[in-house]
Amino acid sequence: MADSQVADKEGIRGNGIGIRNERSLHAALKQWYAQPGDCFEVPVSGFVIDLVRGEQLVEIQTRNFTAIRPKLQTLVQEHRVHMLHPITLEKWIVQVDKSGGSILSRRKSTTKGALTDLFEELVRLPELMTNANFSIEFPLIQEEEVRCKDGKGSKRRKRESLKDRRLVSVVSSRVFSKSTDFLEFLPPTLTQPFSNKCLAKATGLPTHRCRQITYCLRKMDAIVVVGKRGNELLYEW
Repeated sequence: MADSQVADKEGIRGNGIGIRNERSLHAALKQWYAQPGDCFEVPVSGFVIDLVRGEQLVEIQTRNFTAIRPKLQTLVQEHRVHMLHPITLEKWIVQVDKSGGSILSRRKSTTKGALTDLFEELVRLPELMTNANFSIEFPLIQEEEVRCKDGKGSKRRKRESLKDRRLVSVVSSRVFSKSTDFLEFLPPTLTQPFSNKCLAKATGLPTHRCRQITYCLRKMDAIVVVGKRGNELLYEW
């Protein structure tokens, strides 16, 4: 690779492809993960890869696994691919004026995240975990969400536009390299066979999250359906 693709900050330099269009969180996670000798924005098999480390391709996806799924499905056929997806544990809401130049307020959100939030997006590509070329990492982060009361955002955010996401800190990070790594989300006290209702009772998680967990584990071939109890599927691992 050309020298222009190797990093200049502590040995890390990029060639600039796509960097101007990155949101702050994506760019900050790339810098957090990078090591001397890594290369940024490298064309591979018709795609531009966020970071390349030796023979490994690294993609950073801050949301919406559906958008990156086709890219990953193609790349894992011939390359080792590692994906990073942040899970927000704590968040601060930063309000800015319409020009984006002045901060109007900053408050801590009452919403707290957890590692199990990873299943919110993982349901879109769990079968990739059956490919030995694929691994995924979840940095657990604190972030700032920059908003503007311009009337152009979603109803859920009361028409506030989401302008940016900024990394405050990475608290820790978890790597999953194979399907069975995800069995840690099934408590050892869980009696087999089990239903989603049993899993919810054992973990204290909402039923919709338990459905996401069992769906992912099934698609990963980490658990199997062994029967039904009424209308509920029963699983074993």
